[in-house]
Parts: sequence; C-alpha cells; structure tokens
Amino acid sequence: MKYIESKKNEDIKQINKLSSTKYIKKTGTYLIEGFHLVREADANNQEFVKVLVTDKNEEDRIAKKYRDITVGISDDIAESLSETKTPQGIFAVIKVQNTEPLTEMKGQWVILDDVQDPGNVGTIVRTADAAGYAGVITSLNSADFYQPKVQRSMQGSQFHLPIYRMDMQEALKIAKKSGLKVYGSEVNDRALPYNKLEKTDDFALIMGNEAHGLNKNVLIQTDENIYIPILGKAESLNVAVAAGVLMYGLKTI
Repeated sequence: MKYIESKKNEDIKQINKLSSTKYIKKTGTYLIEGFHLVREADANNQEFVKVLVTDKNEEDRIAKKYRDITVGISDDIAESLSETKTPQGIFAVIKVQNTEPLTEMKGQWVILDDVQDPGNVGTIVRTADAAGYAGVITSLNSADFYQPKVQRSMQGSQFHLPIYRMDMQEALKIAKKSGLKVYGSEVNDRALPYNKLEKTDDFALIMGNEAHGLNKNVLIQTDENIYIPILGKAESLNVAVAAGVLMYGLKTI
C-alpha cells in the first residue's frame, strides 16, 4: 500500500481542493469522510476513485475491498482533510452522481429555494429519504450538497435518492411539464392549511429561505401556497422541521 506522510504531497493538495464546488464540478469527484458515509457509499454502489486511511484503519474491510486504490495517510493529513475535531481516519474520493440532467419528475419531490444552512439542507434530504420522496432539488443559491457539513447531515441519504442542483425556474418548468402540483410553503392571506388540500400522489413541495421565505417570483407560479397552523405561541418553525411536517403531512392527508 502506498503511504503518504506529508501534507505537501501533490495528491493530498488535489484532494484538499475538493472542498471547492468549482473543483468538484471540474473533476466530477468529491470527498466523503467517516465510516458511516464511506460504508453507505459502498453499499449503494457508488464509484470509488480513492480510499485514504490512517494506520489504525488499514485492516478495515473497505480498505481491503479497495486495496488497489487505497492509500495510507498520516494522522496529520487526516486532520488536514477532516471537517471534524476528531477524525475517524477514513476518507474516500468518489464520483459525482446524477450527472445526467433532470428532464422529468414523478411522485413527490422537495425543492429548496435558497435554503442556505448546511444542516437544514442535509436534514431535509434525510427526511425526504425517510418519507419516501422521489428526489430533492436545490436552487443554485442553496447550500451545496457536496459541502462536508451537508454530507454529514444527510447521513448517507444522498446515496438513496437523486439530488439535483439547478436554477429555480428550470426546476419549476420541469415540475409543471411533468404534471406535478406545485405547493409553496408560505403564510399569507391566500395560503391554505396544508391538511385542507386535496390529496394527490404527484407534487413538488417548495421550501424557502430561512429568513426571507420563498422568493415572490416563485410564489406566483405555484398551484397553491400552504402553511402549518401554529397551535402554541411560537412565531415560526425551523425550515427543516417545517419541511418534515409538510413532507409527511402531504402524504397522509
């Protein structure tokens, strides 16, 4: 097994660049970290380019399975690559999934309009996976789902359902062309409580920015704008919590 000790190694420099969305797009690869994500990627047939492990993990089953592309690294390198305080000492460079453009939508989808907190984006993707949704679309101004914090929040759900990043107008165009009902989450005079909608099996639920909600040019294009009734004294719900309530609620009304 090849072993790298220096953070100045050219391969390590290139891998460090995978923190950049621009470089991810250029190479078609991204970095994942930790036993759970690496094993989920393997279990879901993701294409591995390189595996990096510290000394303590050289006998891990992933390192053995991908022996030909596994590289040993020092603890210093693991710390430089990691986004956590206590690196587990296992990383993988894998191919970007969903390289084919989205042209049709069926079933239930979640669309994120400028949701910028990585934890919220990751949690919504994970909840969409748990609720059996067909896929997730994020706008170009939402947190990039290849960010390490988003990856950790998704907990492997990114390997279970398709995620696309695209212009909001293009996403709306595809949803409508596919015959989906489009619901915006918004509190206004014309919005309906979500449980007053007629049930449909094919729809897109749009969640807006944490501070500003949905963009006005999106709101005017929806089939219906909906809200969650507040029963207590709280002013509002966190966007990831609201998305969870609506995702499950719209499937069961």
